[in-house]
Amino acid sequence: MSATRLLVLGVVRMYGRAHGYQVRRELLSWSADKWANVQPGSIYHALKKMTTEELLEQVDVEPGDGGPDRVAYRLTGVGEQEYQVLLAKALSDPELNHPDLSAAISLMTTLPRARVINLLRHRLVHLEAEQRRAKLMLEELKASVELGTPEHVGELYRLWGGITDASLTWLEGLLARLEAGEYVMADEAGNAFGEPPAR
Repeated sequence: MSATRLLVLGVVRMYGRAHGYQVRRELLSWSADKWANVQPGSIYHALKKMTTEELLEQVDVEPGDGGPDRVAYRLTGVGEQEYQVLLAKALSDPELNHPDLSAAISLMTTLPRARVINLLRHRLVHLEAEQRRAKLMLEELKASVELGTPEHVGELYRLWGGITDASLTWLEGLLARLEAGEYVMADEAGNAFGEPPAR
């Protein structure tokens, strides 16, 4: 999965219609160039590619201020489905990398609260299994050292366990905050961040 793909779909969805410069400006304001390595070229490439895939459609062309024309895009019905699938996968799948999860967290309020909690609980179950696996591997290492496995390999398992422990602590906190009603979500009164404008 590409964090850029999810973020571009999310920003176009948020505005209802947006051109590349708007998407770029919005993502830069989130510092996505740092945590998701979203570069200007990748934004324009994603817009064009997703248009050919019929996830986006061109809706307008505005003259550029002394530069190229600005093409405005909006999500298609298929684009909305792709956005929902990518967002759900990024929230629930612990195998995805941190930029994908970061993109999903920045857009999680576009989903109903119960859905986000359920997706994150799925991630939690997998992380708990990883935590147990890391501990088990460290215990098994003691026996395998006698068979010639280098003892320092245990540091890999400690690293893996430490990263998993930190991820679990953060995730448990996020779930507690969501269950306590923090943040305005898509199915609640108020302005949920990232929701498209009313038509």
